[in-house]
Amino acid sequence: MASAQVFLAGACYGAMATTYKLAYAAGFTSSQVVAGQAWLALLFFAIATALGRARGQRLTRLSAIQAFKLMGLGVLTCTTSILYCYAMSVLPAPVALTLLFQFTWIGLVIQVISTRRAPHACEMVALAVILVSTVFASGLYGTGLDSLDPAGIACALGAAVSCALFVTFSGKVQVTCSSAQRGLVVMTGAAALSLFSCPDFFASGALLQGFAPYAAVAGLFGMFCPVILFGLGAPHLSSGLSTIMASAELPMGLLISMIVLGVPLGIVEWAGVAAILAGVVIAQLPNLMPRH
Repeated sequence: MASAQVFLAGACYGAMATTYKLAYAAGFTSSQVVAGQAWLALLFFAIATALGRARGQRLTRLSAIQAFKLMGLGVLTCTTSILYCYAMSVLPAPVALTLLFQFTWIGLVIQVISTRRAPHACEMVALAVILVSTVFASGLYGTGLDSLDPAGIACALGAAVSCALFVTFSGKVQVTCSSAQRGLVVMTGAAALSLFSCPDFFASGALLQGFAPYAAVAGLFGMFCPVILFGLGAPHLSSGLSTIMASAELPMGLLISMIVLGVPLGIVEWAGVAAILAGVVIAQLPNLMPRH
């Protein structure tokens, strides 16, 4: 069940690329998207918490340290959103998606550092496979990096780092409260940070100018569902195995962008995706093998 929850969380992230591109095409900015999805996700969690209270569910008193840690998760997921939204505004969707996907091997590095365990040979092989396959999955083999925005590339890779940290720490921050209350505290941190990205979000009236549907979808699939699902599943998995299951982000994102945005993806790109997923599995073979 835990693996399925984290897999679904990764699949939710896959919907974000298309949502962002549609919002930009409608005339909204990346900073508005960041603030919109954070505040709508906060609203969803507030509604979920209120419904829980109406059913007799009590709120749990959290210590200051617990609340601080949960809000820190919100800061991480909002940082991912800020960097990824900007990258998506200046890069082709497949490129931004694939660069974000590097959170898989970055999560592996974090696991190695945190456990102080030297990487296995299969993990090093997987790292090489993922890096090489990225060139094909993103279409960079045909265009190269010269034509792409350097700041966009840097932001997409930065988003991969913050995403890997979010997945890792989601499994380490454990509190005895409901998923709705946990998410409400997490999103309080995210919503607060989002106003630094777009301080005039509410004053601009974007929500009343057609942005609300985009913000609702972004908030639901970019923050509400992943925060709940990672909170439920990640504590029961190693950080490395969590990145395996969250790898649903890339194929789902490319599939949705192909269907909705009409982004052309050929056999080479899909072969690159398959190779990346194979690389992630190779990296985790020691964790997946039965222990005697």
